[in-house]
Amino acid sequence: MLYYLFEYLEQTFEFPGASLFGFITFRAAVAIILSLLISIVFGKRIIAYLQKQQVGETIRDLGLEGQVEKAGTPTMGGIIIILATLIPVLLLAKLENIYIILLLITTIWMGAIGFLDDYIKKFKNDKEGLKGKFKVLGQVGLGLIVGATLYFHQDVTMKEKLPVEQQEILIAENPQIAASELFEEESKSTKTTIPFVKGNEFDYSDLITWISPGLKDYAWIVFILAAIFIITAVSNGANLTDGIDGLAAGSSAIIVLTLGIFAWVSGNIIFSEYLNIMYIPRVEEITIYIAAFVGALVGFLWYNTYPAQVFMGDTGSLTIGGIIAVIAIAVRKEWLIPLLCGIFLAENLSVMMQVSYFKYTRKKYGEGRRIFKMSPLHHHYQKSGYHESKIVTRFWIVGIFLAILTIVTLKIR
Repeated sequence: MLYYLFEYLEQTFEFPGASLFGFITFRAAVAIILSLLISIVFGKRIIAYLQKQQVGETIRDLGLEGQVEKAGTPTMGGIIIILATLIPVLLLAKLENIYIILLLITTIWMGAIGFLDDYIKKFKNDKEGLKGKFKVLGQVGLGLIVGATLYFHQDVTMKEKLPVEQQEILIAENPQIAASELFEEESKSTKTTIPFVKGNEFDYSDLITWISPGLKDYAWIVFILAAIFIITAVSNGANLTDGIDGLAAGSSAIIVLTLGIFAWVSGNIIFSEYLNIMYIPRVEEITIYIAAFVGALVGFLWYNTYPAQVFMGDTGSLTIGGIIAVIAIAVRKEWLIPLLCGIFLAENLSVMMQVSYFKYTRKKYGEGRRIFKMSPLHHHYQKSGYHESKIVTRFWIVGIFLAILTIVTLKIR
């Protein structure tokens, strides 16, 4: 809203300083500061309100050190993250941008699912919360919306670079040629980024056109199915990671900041040409959303680091996972998720391995056996005697390392 106000002031009255709001970097800086202030200042009031409403965490005795002390800590703190993200975005972003619209829908959609789950647990005294099938149905529904929009919407396009020979001819004719003239016209595409292969690009249509070239018209089905799978997997991964103080919020901030770098360079034609990566018009506006989201996560950490004054609950964890997945798909970096979101992947796999092995050994030997002392993975380290603050810090360090590797993959081909 402020963006449109200052745009009007600049065009109508040539208001001093109004042109600053036309710059992505300036709006992103304001967004991160504003979201950080909102989450810290109003977060305290939200926590007090949750305490007043007795929205405390119910702790199952799993034999973990410091677990009993957490009982009664306010949960549903994901509301802080959601509000601190949405307010700056509504004030500073171009609200007609299709990528911003999709992220707003994602935040509200996943936030509602998580809130309903937490509400049932706390106010309906049902420890199971929202049934799993309804959670999955909600994630699938969001995947359908996101996948279909990114495939069919007219504003979601890509600009391919001209063939090398043609680029060389143009540069020879005009050494000062603009970077934008080295790209073809905007077009629809099902290409995405995949690491460690020539060109770092992969086309979803290749999954079916090997059967028959005519099947390319049905590539949208593959793309939407991929979106559903990614959104479901990442949101569940974030949910499992939210088990000890500061782990999910801190790891997510690292992941989202990395995606912000990708969004900015992918939406900038000069950097896209220099780095030889796909140029996605209008996607740079996501940077505003990402800046607000990072500020909200860091502000939430103010209260969520050990010993936590508030937990995010499913209201926060499902929302965080959904947002990360949609940003990654929008900037065509979704197949970097196994590396970038390696913490989420490890947490997911530890649960799957533990459950599968336990069922297998119970069937074979008559009693279930375990691979880990406890799953998800962070509980295994707790059982091994590590303090949770040390586990969180080391997971953050691993997350930073994975983020650096993810950025490096752009030039490893």
